[in-house]
Amino acid sequence: MADFVWTARSPLQQAVTPGRAGAIVTPAGVKLAEIRDFDLVQIFARRGQREATAKAIRKHYGVDAPAPRQAVFGKGATLIWSGPDQVMALSPRRPATLRPLDALRGTFGGIASLSDQSDGRCLVSMSGPRARATLAKLSSIDLHDSVFPAGAAATTSIDHTAVNLWRSGEAGDGSPVFNLLVFSSFAESLWHTIVDAAAEFGMEIETRPAASA
Repeated sequence: MADFVWTARSPLQQAVTPGRAGAIVTPAGVKLAEIRDFDLVQIFARRGQREATAKAIRKHYGVDAPAPRQAVFGKGATLIWSGPDQVMALSPRRPATLRPLDALRGTFGGIASLSDQSDGRCLVSMSGPRARATLAKLSSIDLHDSVFPAGAAATTSIDHTAVNLWRSGEAGDGSPVFNLLVFSSFAESLWHTIVDAAAEFGMEIETRPAASA
């Protein structure tokens, strides 16, 4: 019997074409990137273990657990609030011999349930001077600096697709950076929706690995 080798592939493998797209403007109004090679673990506090889980998060990542509708940037990971007593930990992908759950079981054993979501989600990053205008076509969330600053997060829908949306620091050009985490099975549909919405502003498209927080 032949050995079976599982090689994970991005569901956006055929959809993402790096380079310029949309209107020909300089500079591009939207910088759009698929972020690859990340680990994503959902940490779900067990009944009665909320405080213990928060303490374990603080010890392991060096920051307090995110409050509702917040993302925080800890030691080697971004922590995104995803619901009551639920946090998603996003970090650069470990070597294949080190599964993401292995590093966390000792910290969260008995107090939180852990679920590896790494290959079940796609991550898209948007920046550029017209990124907010693009998202305004797709989302009902107010993304103005005064109400959605760096570190703000939301669990919402875009084009009837469930999305975890959060804002990280500013890009090199000073524009806000928005991150969208979506189930892999809906990723290609969402990608084309975003590309269509951003076309009038001109896009610069790329793929890149996850960076350490």
